[in-house]
Amino acid sequence: MARKTCTGEFRRQGVDLYESTPGATLRCIAEDLGVTRAMLRQWLALHGTGRKTGADGAPAASPLRPGAGGRATGPAPGAKESPAETIARLEAENRDLRAQTARLRTERQILRQAAKYFAGGDGLVNRFQFVEDHKSAWGVKRLCQVIGIARSSFYAWRAGAPRRAARAQADAALAARIQALQDPARGGDRAYGAPRITADLNEGAPPDQRVNHKRVARVMAAFNLAGTCLRRRVRTTRSDQAGRRFDDLIGRDFRTGQPNRRYVGDITYLPVRDGPTLYFASVIDLGSRKLAGWALGEHMRTGLVEEALKAACAQRGGLAGAVFHSDHGSVYTSKAYTALCERLGLTQSMGAVGSSADNALAESFNAALKRELLAGRKTFPDATTAYRSVFHWANRYNTRRRHSAIGNVPPNTHETATLTTAA
Repeated sequence: MARKTCTGEFRRQGVDLYESTPGATLRCIAEDLGVTRAMLRQWLALHGTGRKTGADGAPAASPLRPGAGGRATGPAPGAKESPAETIARLEAENRDLRAQTARLRTERQILRQAAKYFAGGDGLVNRFQFVEDHKSAWGVKRLCQVIGIARSSFYAWRAGAPRRAARAQADAALAARIQALQDPARGGDRAYGAPRITADLNEGAPPDQRVNHKRVARVMAAFNLAGTCLRRRVRTTRSDQAGRRFDDLIGRDFRTGQPNRRYVGDITYLPVRDGPTLYFASVIDLGSRKLAGWALGEHMRTGLVEEALKAACAQRGGLAGAVFHSDHGSVYTSKAYTALCERLGLTQSMGAVGSSADNALAESFNAALKRELLAGRKTFPDATTAYRSVFHWANRYNTRRRHSAIGNVPPNTHETATLTTAA
């Protein structure tokens, strides 16, 4: 679902994201932001700097230069390339060759590991392999007698070698596909586990080429391709016992349904090594799991959650008649926030004091945000990196990230299907 309107700040941030992401393509960034490639080209023509971060992290000339209508400039038919264009083309070819060499090196390493004696961890298989490798020196009969295996079992194992080799080769090829799907430079997500990877692999694939989620899980475990999984938890809610109390209208019922009817939200912190701690406020649609509104700032005051709610209202075109559920944090029980909800026609809902389970979906969202952005690191290096990472992730969350609760599709795709069915 493409965006209908985009603010000037959003456009400049989108251009900055394209120019600062190593090896990012126009199509990948446009899909992450939920806009068309033509629209992103227009933004680059207006706000671009003409410089871009290459796949190796080094600055390079952008193939989409300002003043060219957002389109890549190149020699006309029959025209001679300029020295700068020749250098840019050769640098692009070199980057492609380096990437291809890296992929081939990785595949060769995987195949070597598969050929070692103890790769499978099976003692009987190791003994069979020992006989196979040394049969010319001592003979099969004597080796089988010494290590205590039946010759018929050894010959049966050797007869099945082609099938095992084919399976190992197929697993290696599948692992390479999974690595590509987890590569952020290709629009992938390193935090994806077996269920979402399986959905990516099977999307658009013919029935005879679909893979089972159990096989995907086995290959990911064998090749150490598990998604990021962190379980650290920090308490950030500051309960205001003197604030207003609201009834719990959700009752831990976080099932999906029609969009723009029930929302949950929370506020969490993002640690920064060289700078102040940042705080992220969210407004999530329970019906489609869409991140309808969010705000990021250096404070944890009421204005931050108000900004997130106003962003959701602007994105949805109004929130009248909907329910917003939160914890008993002081920012949500404040008079200013309550007045804003009343002006927007929004009914507030709150769980029990001190019960994170009553707002479990928002808590889960916060955990996914930190897990996938920090990827095991303790902090962001600086505030600029944090802002860029959050901007990219928050938009990709709606346009590209798969959600198991809605059939492993992105929220925008789910909402489009829901609206089509309702019509």
